[in-house]
Amino acid sequence: KHYLCGYCAAFTNIAVTFPIHKVLFRQQLYGLKTKDAVHQLQKDGIRNLYRGILPPLMQKTTTLALMFGLYEDFSSLLHSHTSAPELLTRSMAAVLAGTTEAVLTPFERVQTLLQDYKHHDKFTNTYQAFKVLKVYGMREYYRGLVPILLRNGPSNALFFGLRGPIKQCLPEATSYSTHLVNDFICGGLLGAMLGFLFFPVNVVKTRMQAQIGGEFQSFPKVFVKIWLERDRKLIHLFRGAHLNYHRSVLSWGIINATYEFLLKLL
Repeated sequence: KHYLCGYCAAFTNIAVTFPIHKVLFRQQLYGLKTKDAVHQLQKDGIRNLYRGILPPLMQKTTTLALMFGLYEDFSSLLHSHTSAPELLTRSMAAVLAGTTEAVLTPFERVQTLLQDYKHHDKFTNTYQAFKVLKVYGMREYYRGLVPILLRNGPSNALFFGLRGPIKQCLPEATSYSTHLVNDFICGGLLGAMLGFLFFPVNVVKTRMQAQIGGEFQSFPKVFVKIWLERDRKLIHLFRGAHLNYHRSVLSWGIINATYEFLLKLL
């Protein structure tokens, strides 16, 4: 049931927040201000607003199903086979779940290409994007894998580790609706915090995945290149972070509340 609840929570979230994510993506890739990114999407037209939604729908639903499901499975497995403290076993379970999720990198890769207007003339849908990448070999599907691994494991460990303590700090829930509100607040706060913390990692990942063919540059090399392009100012690496903060509050609030709600129903 943990896999099913994670899947449904992700589906609900993507359907609601995809346009916001698209604005954020343009800011990460081109360092645009929010109004310029929105204007760029307006020029693309309503027809292209949900262009690229299939890969994240496929990837996020599967990813979150794995995230919640594998976390529970790995936790049980480690708990029954080791005598380590629960905090350590649960942290390890979260890191293992996040690392396993990275298998789905090709979907995140294709989503990046479909959202970049520079590739609009190369392919029009998910199938065509996968077909174009096939020419370059399997490795091309996993471009940007290193930043994804750097992001997934640690963020999962922090999410699952802090979810309980944060909820305990909130006013005690006395009804079904207040439980739902508390789960939304807890998920939203964690998502916003982790989204901000790992924002520069996602900036590098987006730049790496926007490329088709050519040299596979290392994470440090791409980071330095972006750092120099953005005038060596830390604040410029966080362009779009404020929008990401608000999107994460909404996204992870929806995910956590939907997940806990369905978990109680099943």
